[in-house]
Amino acid sequence: MTSFDTSPQLNVWRALLALAVVFVMLATTGWTALRHHRSTAPLQASLSAWEHGSIAGHRLPAADSSPTRLARFFASLTDAQRTTLVDRYSLAVGNMNGAPVELRYRANRVALDDARKVERKRMHDKGLTPEGQREAGRRMHRFEAMMHPDRHILAFDPDGSGRAAEVFGDLTRAERISVVVPGVDTDLLTFQRTNRKYTAPVGMAESLYAAEREAGPTTRTAVIAWADYTAPNGLGIDSATAMRAQSGAVRLNALLRGLPGSSPVSLFCHSYGSVLCGLAAPELPRRVADIAVAGSPGMRVAKASQLGTSANVWAMRDADDWVQDVPYLEVGGLGHGEDPVSSAFGARVLSAWDAKGHGGYFEPGTESVANFAEIGVGAYHAVRCAQDAEACRAGLSDTAPAGRA
Repeated sequence: MTSFDTSPQLNVWRALLALAVVFVMLATTGWTALRHHRSTAPLQASLSAWEHGSIAGHRLPAADSSPTRLARFFASLTDAQRTTLVDRYSLAVGNMNGAPVELRYRANRVALDDARKVERKRMHDKGLTPEGQREAGRRMHRFEAMMHPDRHILAFDPDGSGRAAEVFGDLTRAERISVVVPGVDTDLLTFQRTNRKYTAPVGMAESLYAAEREAGPTTRTAVIAWADYTAPNGLGIDSATAMRAQSGAVRLNALLRGLPGSSPVSLFCHSYGSVLCGLAAPELPRRVADIAVAGSPGMRVAKASQLGTSANVWAMRDADDWVQDVPYLEVGGLGHGEDPVSSAFGARVLSAWDAKGHGGYFEPGTESVANFAEIGVGAYHAVRCAQDAEACRAGLSDTAPAGRA
């Protein structure tokens, strides 16, 4: 359970806004919430090794080369050479936009195994507190679960609280691709949950993938649970500002530019994830057809037309979602602007009937996830609008087989 899954103390948020000047001063003088990080950064070490590496006597291309260049490079290698790179630079390859999807899956399985062994040792490290040892055990079990042969891990970084992305469906052959962008308190330990499964990125993506297959049985879809950014930790300065969203927006656009093929992409952005999607919007590839936000505290603009994207902008909010009580304004860098479901904002407003509060938009059987699924398969005629159906669907034509009646 996360801070944004429960009803927070909204007076805390209001106090943050009222004290905007103080917080901005603190931020500019270096005050920030710190998380515990280990002394070494495995991903950076792997990238550094890659930069100094070679294959068949040739230097490796820069890890941050364009996805097109990296795709050409990997295509030029033999299977044995690709396997060598996976074994030598597993984290680098596993997080490399432009590397073949299946190769990234293999590389991340190797990286997860390495990380699992590290955490297993830390479980018995007498230099750690009992809580530190228990956390190591939780991480070790999480990494074991992510290594399951049926799982497809597209990104993985064990450093600090960690980052990850997972694919459901065949990403390479998909005719439509959906990306779930979650909000605060998202890390490796909250990437998936047993209790309240559908409030976590993996459960959200699983539910959306199942709903898309129901909405468009003949449409090949893939859904990415994208938790590959450092999300804010709870309700505080980070969640009230765009700092985490700004760096996350860069990472999201890097992912999108590196996706295989040219199939349309839809973004489904929950809570603080909608702030990230709003900041990412001006640089989105044109293949991004939709940005759909749920339980949004704002997208850092006053109107949808100011997002600077050709994508359709959709918004929904459950009647019981506490986020409706957050002040929709921006003061001194705090707050995220206009309410995306307001008429002033100008998004296409969808029904979220039967959603389960702030964290329940992806619950199976809800109209909210059914609406997301229709968007995901391009069956725009089938979406259920909140009020004005004509305005909600204006100017749209389906790009996939019809969904539910």
